[in-house]
Amino acid sequence: MRLVDAVYARILEYVKEKQITVNALANLSGVPRPTIVTMTRSATVKLSTVYGVCAGLKITLREFFDSPLFAPENITD
Repeated sequence: MRLVDAVYARILEYVKEKQITVNALANLSGVPRPTIVTMTRSATVKLSTVYGVCAGLKITLREFFDSPLFAPENITD
């Protein structure tokens, strides 16, 4: 899995867990909705985007990246 796909998958996990929509997350985080929903079309994701998402979710970067999704064997790029 590409790193950007893992980031998006992790965002979707939190959206589901917190029972909010991507639109609500965009409002909470200040990250534009199109940035969130189109991130998998890109080869990269900005750390500032992930930081904003974490702020909106009220979690740390450590909590965000503490997932098997980010294990080296799961990332192909």
